[in-house]
Amino acid sequence: MYIPYGKQLIDENDINSVLDVLHSDYLTTGPKISEFEKKVANYVGAKYAVAVNSGTAALHIACLAAGISKGDEVITTPITFAATSNCVLYCGGIPIFADIDADTYNIAPWDIERKITDKTKAIIPVHYAGQPCDMDKIMLIAKKYNLVVIEDAAHALGASYRSKMIGSNISDMVCFSFHPVKPITTGEGGMVTTNSKELYKRLILFRGHGITRDENMMTEKQGGWYYEQLNIGYNYRITDIACALGISQMRKLDIFIKRRREIAKCYNDAFIGEKNIITPKQLSGCNSGWHLYAIQVFNKSRKEVFNKLRSYGIGVNVHYIPVYKHPYYKKLGYADCKCKNAEVFYQRAISLPIFPLLTNEQQQYVIQKVIESIR
Repeated sequence: MYIPYGKQLIDENDINSVLDVLHSDYLTTGPKISEFEKKVANYVGAKYAVAVNSGTAALHIACLAAGISKGDEVITTPITFAATSNCVLYCGGIPIFADIDADTYNIAPWDIERKITDKTKAIIPVHYAGQPCDMDKIMLIAKKYNLVVIEDAAHALGASYRSKMIGSNISDMVCFSFHPVKPITTGEGGMVTTNSKELYKRLILFRGHGITRDENMMTEKQGGWYYEQLNIGYNYRITDIACALGISQMRKLDIFIKRRREIAKCYNDAFIGEKNIITPKQLSGCNSGWHLYAIQVFNKSRKEVFNKLRSYGIGVNVHYIPVYKHPYYKKLGYADCKCKNAEVFYQRAISLPIFPLLTNEQQQYVIQKVIESIR
C-alpha cells in the first residue's frame, strides 16, 4: 500500500467533458476559456478572471501588471514554493523574505512592515496550506505605504476570510494554481482574479504576446483581420481541453473542500494530547481549504520520523524548504535572511496525506503510524 500526500480526483464527467472538447472545433483559444474564467470568478466573487497555463504564469503576469521592474523590492514569505519569489526575479525585482507567524505558518504582518524600504513596491502573501493570511493587517500596511498586494492563493481556492471567499479580491490581484494536487485541477493551469478593469486589461495582454484585437486599445483601425502588439507579452494561454476539465472540476469543488475539512478535523481530534505533535492552527474568522495538513514533530528528528513514515508506505512530504536556502538564492546573496520562525518550522514540519479520495481506513493507518513514529 502507498498513500500519497495529495492526489487528484477525476471521474467520468471530467473525462467526458474533455472528450467533448476533443470532438469540437476548438482545442485552444475557444469558448471554454471564458466559460471557465466566469465559473471561477462567479464562485469567488470577483469581477474579472484571466486563465493561464500554470500558477507560475499567473504570478508572473500579476507581477508584470503591478509594474514590478528592475530594482523593485517585493516582500513575501520563505515558506512557499520557489515560483512565488521567482516571478519577482523574472521582472527584475528583488524578493525580500519576511518571517512567518509561529501559529499559522503564514507571513507575519509585523515582519512585513519591518522589511519595508523606499524600494518596496508590493507584497505577495501566500495562503499557506489553504489557510488565509491576516489580510486585514496586510492591507492596512499596504495602504499606509502605497503598496500593491498580490495574493498567492495556489492552495486556497474554496477558502474564506472573514466571510469573503479568497479570490474575491480583498487585495489587487489573487493567483490560483490548478496543478493535480491543488483543490481542483486542469492538469496544469492557473488564474488571476481582480476587480480592476485596468489590471484585467494588462493581464490579458501579458497572457497573449502583448497582442490585442480590441479596437479601443489599438493605434489604428484597418479591418477585422488587424491586430497590434502593444507590449512584450508571453504565450501563457491555457487550452480549451484544460478549461473543460476545470469547469467540470468546479462543479465538485465544494464537495472536495468538505472532504478535506473532514480529514483535517479527524487529524486534529486524533492528535489531541500528543505532546510531540503540534497541529496547524487557523486564524479566527477564517476557513481553510486544507490543501495541506502540516504537523510539527518533537522528541525525534523530523528526518527520522519522515523516513519511518515513508517506510510504511505513507507519502509524507515537507512544505517547504525556505526559498532562500536553495543554492540559486544563496548565489544571489540570500545567505542569512533572519527568519527564525520559518527556520524552526522547516526543521519540524511534515505534511500528511490529505485529499478527497483518502479513505477513513487509510487515514486511521496514517494516524496510527504517525503516533508510533513520534513516541
